[in-house]
Amino acid sequence: MSCLSKGLLRSSALLSILLAFTAGPISLPEKAFALSELKPVQKGQSEPQAQNGEQAQPAEPDEVEGDSEGIPLPDPLVDRSANQTNQQSAKPDTTPEMSVVIEHDISKAPEPVRKLRQQIIDAAASGDIEKLRPFIAAGQNQLRIDGSDSEDPIAALKSYSGDPDGLEVLAIIIDLLSTGYAHVDAGTPDEAYVFPYFAGKPLNTLTAPEKVELLRIITAGDLADMQEYGNYSFYRIGISPDGKWKFFTAGD
Repeated sequence: MSCLSKGLLRSSALLSILLAFTAGPISLPEKAFALSELKPVQKGQSEPQAQNGEQAQPAEPDEVEGDSEGIPLPDPLVDRSANQTNQQSAKPDTTPEMSVVIEHDISKAPEPVRKLRQQIIDAAASGDIEKLRPFIAAGQNQLRIDGSDSEDPIAALKSYSGDPDGLEVLAIIIDLLSTGYAHVDAGTPDEAYVFPYFAGKPLNTLTAPEKVELLRIITAGDLADMQEYGNYSFYRIGISPDGKWKFFTAGD
């Protein structure tokens, strides 16, 4: 390369450098900041502005039951409403209970009761069911014989018997009246002396001798069935304190 060519190249390079400095300052990278120098964004700088230039208000949260600062209160340690409900449901039952006095000594019954009892036993022992009619007629206004649609009380008694003459029911009547009695509902219109006394006593309280006495009236199978319900449910006879035949019925 000639000396002239080399001179032209140097001149061109020098001209390029001069043009670069005269065109403007060379951009340099901005200064990097340390983490400690970074400033947090002030509240409200990035929040949207309302159309009238005022700062937009954030939506209020739903109201929560609690104290003045909105902190929810804890549940009470004692639920008083539950206690009140339990107290209302636990109100004592005011239904009057039937008063019952069990007695094995027939001599302690009123004289009209003892008299009618013996008259019924004597009539039944005769084997003639018609002999019961005078005693039924004496208490006909209040006598109740359940389980029969017959208007004739003697026919109704025969319907309980396994034979046409009513002999079986006569034997049952004697057995019922041969036990002690239960004096029920004393001092009320329903007061009665009920035979047998098992009608007024829970079966699970019977002693061994009392169970033997009961098995003279019912079978062991009957007793097992009754024990499931706890009550005597065979026939019973009721006599009023003034010596009237009140009922001949069955059930618990």
